[in-house]
Amino acid sequence: MKHSIKIFSLTIGLLFLLQSCVSKKNILYLQDIDSYNDSEVLQPETTLQTNDILKIDIGAFIPEAALPYNKAAQSGGGVGAGIDMMQLDGYLVSKNKTINFPVLGEISVAEKTIPALEADIKSRLKTGEYLINPSVTVRLLNAKITILGEVKNPGTYTFTENNITLLQALGLAGDLTINGNREDVILIRETNGKRSTTHLNLTESRWLNSPYQNIHPNDVILVNQNEAKVKSAGLVGNLSSLISLFSVILSSIILITK
Repeated sequence: MKHSIKIFSLTIGLLFLLQSCVSKKNILYLQDIDSYNDSEVLQPETTLQTNDILKIDIGAFIPEAALPYNKAAQSGGGVGAGIDMMQLDGYLVSKNKTINFPVLGEISVAEKTIPALEADIKSRLKTGEYLINPSVTVRLLNAKITILGEVKNPGTYTFTENNITLLQALGLAGDLTINGNREDVILIRETNGKRSTTHLNLTESRWLNSPYQNIHPNDVILVNQNEAKVKSAGLVGNLSSLISLFSVILSSIILITK
C-alpha cells in the first residue's frame, strides 16, 4: 500500500511539473533571424494626432527676424528649459487637428507627418514673404507608449526619439518575464480615430518587415501570460479542490489495497 501511495504521489508531482514546463522554442526571440540578414529597415513616418504637443523652431538668415515665430524666445525658454516647460510652451494639437501659430494663424496638421508640417510652415513663411529662406524644425514632445502584462516593469513610458522599435519599447519595460507569451504579443494602435489590434509572434522575425517594427506614439503593448503560467495559475487557484480530489483518490487507494 505504501508503495502505491508513493507512486501516486510521484505521478501527481510529475504531472504538475509537466503542466508548468515551457519549451525553449516558446521563449527564444527571433529564432529565424539569420534569414533576415541585409533586409531593408523600414522607417515609416507617423501622422500627427489630437493632443500631440509640438515644439516648433523657426530660423532665418537674420535671427532677429524669426523671433516673432518662436515661442521659446517669447517666453524665456530655450535650450536649458526642461521638458515640462517645453510642453507648456508647445503647440497643442486640437481635436480638430489644428495648431494656432504666431502670425500665420490656424494651421491644419490633419494627415500630416512631422516633415510634411515642416514643409508646410516653411512654404507659408516663404510665399507670404514673412521670411527669406527660413528653416523649420518640428519635434513631438509628448510621445508615449503603454506596456502592460508580463513584463518586469509595466507602465507608461515617454520617449523623445522620432522613432523607436518594438524591441526597444519592451526594453524600456525591462523585457518580458519568463511567463510572458512571446508568441502572441498584442499591439493596439489608434490612427485617425480608428483602433486596430495586431498579434505579433516575437519568436519569429517576419514582423521586422511590417508596419509594427516601429512603435507609434500612444501605442499600447499587451503581454499576456503563456500557457504554462495560465495552467499553473489555474491549479494554484483551485488548490483546495485539488487537495480534496487528492484526498478522495488516496482514500480509494487505501480501501482497495487493504
